[in-house]
Amino acid sequence: MLLNFIVITVGLATLLWSADRFVEGSATIARSMGMPPILIGMTIVSIGTSAPEILVSLMASITGSGDLAVGNAFGSNIANIGLVLGITLLISPFTVGRTTATKDLPLLLLTIITCGFLLRDGVLSLLDSLVLTVGLVIFFARLSAHLKHPDINDQQPDIPQLPLAKAWWLFLIGTTLLIASSRALVWSASNIAAAFGVSELVIGLTIVAIGTSLPELAASVVSARRGHADIAIGAVVGSNMFNLVVVLAIPGFFGNLTISTAALGRDLGTVLISTLLLTLFVFLGWNRTSHRGHLGRSAGIAFLALYALYTGWLFAQPNLGS
Repeated sequence: MLLNFIVITVGLATLLWSADRFVEGSATIARSMGMPPILIGMTIVSIGTSAPEILVSLMASITGSGDLAVGNAFGSNIANIGLVLGITLLISPFTVGRTTATKDLPLLLLTIITCGFLLRDGVLSLLDSLVLTVGLVIFFARLSAHLKHPDINDQQPDIPQLPLAKAWWLFLIGTTLLIASSRALVWSASNIAAAFGVSELVIGLTIVAIGTSLPELAASVVSARRGHADIAIGAVVGSNMFNLVVVLAIPGFFGNLTISTAALGRDLGTVLISTLLLTLFVFLGWNRTSHRGHLGRSAGIAFLALYALYTGWLFAQPNLGS
């Protein structure tokens, strides 16, 4: 059992480190091929922060641990708002822009409702996954719209200056370690679930979800403290959207997956409630002059309280994940 906890700890650390190396290498390679810096930031870098969730979901699906993949998708969304935004707001309150409030958050809510509609029969099928990936097309269409905005184009992402040969090495090392560490993480998480009689769904919702949400936590805290509020909220909203249209969709491409009533009612329901709560706080703090919504420490406390209640609900049930 000790070995499993060591593997899951080392696996998470390696997963996060390799995701950074993947982003550094691929961003430099993309720039050498003439890709605009802002496009690199909105595609490679943003996808890179979701790489842990994607790889864990892929490996879980390949090894037949579909519940772990679903738990990772839903759990990461809950952790991103409950923990990531909660902790970030306690450290540094910030404001949310009009685009996020009036376009991105409603689109995220629509995606959550669509997920609920597709999964209402208790099965994640190939057709469901294909429909979800349509959301990925919408996601990139939104990126294209952002690229045409003059304010966005003035914001250049921090892309490392690296020799091309070193960038390729970082890309290859990052990719290899992402695959290996995600496989080790799935193996150890499955063993821990079996040893404690806890479902893989719950392990995915808690240990794995918190671990794979660490990049968003780091990005949000640093961005908020530096005054880049749009990047902080964008990291959370963008990651949550990506989790639903990509991470959740992955198991469906490997065969029909039965979704438990707990995953639908309790977990997806909490994803919806936390997103609605975020939207509510944004509009409660709306300033008609600046056209921005203020998120203060009270919102952070509310998000953390919701996450604590949800986690307590998980482990208070006699048959977790059923």
